[in-house]
Amino acid sequence: MPLTTTGGLVAEAVTHRGAVAAFNVVTLEQVEAVIAAAEAVGEPVVLQVSENAVKFRAGRLRPLAAAAVSAARSSEVPVALHLDHVKDEALLREAADCGFGSVMFDAAHLPYAENVAATRRAARWAHAHGLWLEAELGEVGGKDGRGPLDAHAPGARTEPGEAVRYVEETGVDALAVAIGSSHAMTSRDAVIDHDLLAALHERLPLPLVLHGSSGVADEDLQRAVRGGIRKVNIGTALSIAMTGAIRADLDTDPRAVDPRRYLTAGRRAVTDSVVRLLGTVAAAPLR
Repeated sequence: MPLTTTGGLVAEAVTHRGAVAAFNVVTLEQVEAVIAAAEAVGEPVVLQVSENAVKFRAGRLRPLAAAAVSAARSSEVPVALHLDHVKDEALLREAADCGFGSVMFDAAHLPYAENVAATRRAARWAHAHGLWLEAELGEVGGKDGRGPLDAHAPGARTEPGEAVRYVEETGVDALAVAIGSSHAMTSRDAVIDHDLLAALHERLPLPLVLHGSSGVADEDLQRAVRGGIRKVNIGTALSIAMTGAIRADLDTDPRAVDPRRYLTAGRRAVTDSVVRLLGTVAAAPLR
């Protein structure tokens, strides 16, 4: 099946008042597992490669991207490729040539005016090269000499009025909002501010994205989708599944050295996790 785009999948989610699930991948085994799960349940999926994953791969974007593109084109379901949490503008400029249809440009750590300027510049470049651009806005600090509060810091929130102005000033295609989730959570006890989500959904004319969804319980995640989230980002859940399975497999035989054995166990665990998560997201819209 031809490689699709994140923008196209999100547009379909908007039409059906659902969400598309997007999974961060670091290894080829995770790429294979996500696609196998998507095929098993018949749902489209977004493969995401973060700037941190690129750093892990010695700063080279193309090798993992090429593997993901090849796997996506062999898939039986629509698969898109998304470059996630990009702060380096040079990396942004590699996206179009590596098969990515979308980028999340992350300037949320900057003071508001600098965030707007950098994101507007990124959006203009992305649109000129056929890329859909997602950005992020959390609570802006600066009071009492403090710097801006990262969008995923405890207590960070996206203020609706500021978000409206931000979208108008930057021209982005989607906005990741800070409503209670956080990156890298290994427990599923994030408290989503559904009233804030409702206010953001009512006032913003573009799709909303939830980052840190690994830390959100199924019922709360489904409620967030019904409340207006159109793209759900998941990463840590895959790491938990893969690492746990590999650890358990190696514990059964401390002398094992063949990586195919424990990586098979890891890939299977990631597939199972993604199947469950895709089912959770797909079941969210009111039928």
